[in-house]
Amino acid sequence: MRLSSTARYGLRAMSDLCASSDNAPVCVSDIATRQNIPVNYLEQLFGKLRRAGLLESVRGAQGGYMLARPACEISIADILKALGEPVIFGACQTEKGCENAVKCPTFKLWRKVKGSVDEILETTTLEDITSETISLLESIIPDPEREEVRERALRQSKEV
Repeated sequence: MRLSSTARYGLRAMSDLCASSDNAPVCVSDIATRQNIPVNYLEQLFGKLRRAGLLESVRGAQGGYMLARPACEISIADILKALGEPVIFGACQTEKGCENAVKCPTFKLWRKVKGSVDEILETTTLEDITSETISLLESIIPDPEREEVRERALRQSKEV
Protein backbone atom coordinates (compact mmCIF):
# COMPACT_ATOMS: atom_id res chain seq x y z
CA MET A 1 0.00 0.00 0.00
CA ARG A 2 1.20 3.45 -0.84
CA LEU A 3 -0.59 6.69 0.01
CA SER A 4 -1.05 9.14 -2.83
CA SER A 5 0.33 12.67 -2.75
CA THR A 6 -3.24 13.88 -2.26
CA ALA A 7 -3.62 11.82 0.93
CA ARG A 8 -0.20 12.71 2.31
CA TYR A 9 -0.50 16.42 1.52
CA GLY A 10 -4.06 16.57 2.85
CA LEU A 11 -3.13 14.95 6.14
CA ARG A 12 -0.04 17.11 6.57
CA ALA A 13 -1.99 20.29 5.79
CA MET A 14 -4.84 19.40 8.15
CA SER A 15 -2.33 18.59 10.90
CA ASP A 16 -0.55 21.89 10.29
CA LEU A 17 -3.84 23.79 10.38
CA CYS A 18 -4.82 22.08 13.61
CA ALA A 19 -1.45 22.73 15.28
CA SER A 20 -1.16 26.36 14.17
CA SER A 21 -4.75 27.42 14.69
CA ASP A 22 -6.05 28.99 17.88
CA ASN A 23 -9.58 29.33 16.47
CA ALA A 24 -8.35 31.91 13.98
CA PRO A 25 -8.33 31.39 10.21
CA VAL A 26 -5.00 30.28 8.74
CA CYS A 27 -3.87 31.38 5.29
CA VAL A 28 -3.41 28.58 2.73
CA SER A 29 -0.12 30.05 1.55
CA ASP A 30 1.31 29.88 5.08
CA ILE A 31 0.45 26.18 5.35
CA ALA A 32 1.75 25.54 1.84
CA THR A 33 5.06 27.17 2.70
CA ARG A 34 5.50 25.31 5.99
CA GLN A 35 4.56 21.95 4.45
CA ASN A 36 6.26 22.46 1.06
CA ILE A 37 3.01 21.88 -0.85
CA PRO A 38 2.13 23.84 -4.02
CA VAL A 39 -0.44 26.52 -3.09
CA ASN A 40 -2.75 25.80 -6.03
CA TYR A 41 -2.80 22.11 -5.20
CA LEU A 42 -3.48 22.80 -1.53
CA GLU A 43 -6.36 25.13 -2.45
CA GLN A 44 -7.93 22.26 -4.42
CA LEU A 45 -7.54 19.90 -1.47
CA PHE A 46 -9.00 22.44 0.95
CA GLY A 47 -11.95 22.90 -1.41
CA LYS A 48 -12.72 19.19 -1.11
CA LEU A 49 -12.30 19.28 2.66
CA ARG A 50 -14.59 22.33 2.90
CA ARG A 51 -17.29 20.68 0.78
CA ALA A 52 -17.09 17.63 3.06
CA GLY A 53 -17.75 19.84 6.09
CA LEU A 54 -14.30 19.44 7.65
CA LEU A 55 -13.14 23.02 7.01
CA GLU A 56 -14.69 26.47 7.01
CA SER A 57 -13.37 29.31 4.92
CA VAL A 58 -13.28 32.95 5.98
CA ARG A 59 -12.98 35.68 3.35
CA GLY A 60 -11.14 38.93 3.68
CA ALA A 61 -7.74 40.26 4.65
CA GLN A 62 -7.67 38.21 7.84
CA GLY A 63 -9.29 35.24 6.13
CA GLY A 64 -8.20 31.70 5.60
CA TYR A 65 -9.32 28.28 6.72
CA MET A 66 -10.23 26.82 10.06
CA LEU A 67 -11.56 23.48 11.26
CA ALA A 68 -15.34 23.18 10.97
CA ARG A 69 -15.50 21.09 14.13
CA PRO A 70 -13.11 20.15 16.94
CA ALA A 71 -10.02 18.15 15.94
CA CYS A 72 -11.05 15.39 18.34
CA GLU A 73 -14.15 14.83 16.15
CA ILE A 74 -12.32 14.56 12.82
CA SER A 75 -10.94 11.10 12.08
CA ILE A 76 -8.16 10.37 9.64
CA ALA A 77 -10.69 8.26 7.75
CA ASP A 78 -12.94 11.36 7.44
CA ILE A 79 -10.08 13.28 5.84
CA LEU A 80 -9.12 10.51 3.41
CA LYS A 81 -12.76 10.00 2.42
CA ALA A 82 -13.24 13.74 1.82
CA LEU A 83 -10.15 13.75 -0.39
CA GLY A 84 -11.46 10.75 -2.34
CA GLU A 85 -8.52 8.61 -1.31
CA PRO A 86 -9.58 5.10 -0.31
CA VAL A 87 -7.05 2.79 1.33
CA ILE A 88 -6.81 -0.29 -0.87
CA PHE A 89 -4.77 -3.48 -0.62
CA GLY A 90 -4.83 -5.07 -4.05
CA ALA A 91 -7.41 -5.26 -6.83
CA CYS A 92 -9.70 -7.48 -4.74
CA GLN A 93 -10.43 -4.49 -2.49
CA THR A 94 -11.68 -2.27 -5.30
CA GLU A 95 -15.27 -1.86 -6.39
CA LYS A 96 -14.41 -3.72 -9.60
CA GLY A 97 -13.09 -6.66 -7.61
CA CYS A 98 -10.73 -9.39 -8.69
CA GLU A 99 -11.56 -12.43 -10.79
CA ASN A 100 -9.22 -14.56 -8.67
CA ALA A 101 -10.78 -13.66 -5.30
CA VAL A 102 -12.57 -17.00 -4.94
CA LYS A 103 -9.38 -19.06 -5.22
CA CYS A 104 -6.75 -16.52 -4.13
CA PRO A 105 -4.87 -17.66 -1.01
CA THR A 106 -4.13 -14.06 0.04
CA PHE A 107 -7.69 -12.67 -0.28
CA LYS A 108 -8.52 -13.15 3.40
CA LEU A 109 -5.15 -11.76 4.46
CA TRP A 110 -5.68 -8.48 2.57
CA ARG A 111 -9.26 -8.20 3.82
CA LYS A 112 -8.02 -8.64 7.40
CA VAL A 113 -5.19 -6.11 6.91
CA LYS A 114 -7.63 -3.62 5.36
CA GLY A 115 -10.05 -4.08 8.25
CA SER A 116 -7.29 -3.38 10.76
CA VAL A 117 -6.04 -0.32 8.89
CA ASP A 118 -9.61 0.99 8.48
CA GLU A 119 -10.20 0.63 12.21
CA ILE A 120 -7.03 2.56 13.01
CA LEU A 121 -7.93 5.34 10.56
CA GLU A 122 -11.49 5.57 11.91
CA THR A 123 -10.44 5.71 15.56
CA THR A 124 -7.43 8.02 15.18
CA THR A 125 -8.36 11.68 15.19
CA LEU A 126 -6.68 14.78 13.88
CA GLU A 127 -6.10 15.77 17.49
CA ASP A 128 -4.33 12.44 18.15
CA ILE A 129 -1.78 12.89 15.37
CA THR A 130 -1.31 16.59 16.08
CA SER A 131 -0.68 15.99 19.77
CA GLU A 132 1.82 13.27 18.87
CA THR A 133 3.57 15.55 16.37
CA ILE A 134 3.80 18.41 18.84
CA SER A 135 5.13 16.18 21.61
CA LEU A 136 7.73 14.68 19.26
CA LEU A 137 8.89 18.12 18.14
CA GLU A 138 9.11 19.34 21.73
CA SER A 139 10.85 16.21 22.96
CA ILE A 140 14.56 16.29 23.72
CA ILE A 141 14.80 12.53 23.23
CA PRO A 142 15.17 11.71 19.50
CA ASP A 143 12.58 9.44 17.89
CA PRO A 144 14.51 6.36 16.63
CA GLU A 145 11.98 5.57 13.88
CA ARG A 146 12.19 9.07 12.42
CA GLU A 147 15.99 9.03 12.68
CA GLU A 148 16.15 5.70 10.83
CA VAL A 149 13.95 7.05 8.00
CA ARG A 150 16.01 10.26 7.82
CA GLU A 151 19.30 8.34 7.68
CA ARG A 152 17.95 6.00 4.97
CA ALA A 153 16.83 9.00 2.89
CA LEU A 154 20.25 10.62 3.28
CA ARG A 155 22.02 7.42 2.18
CA GLN A 156 19.75 7.12 -0.86
CA SER A 157 20.32 10.74 -1.87
CA LYS A 158 24.10 10.22 -1.71
CA GLU A 159 23.80 7.13 -3.95
CA VAL A 160 21.96 9.07 -6.66
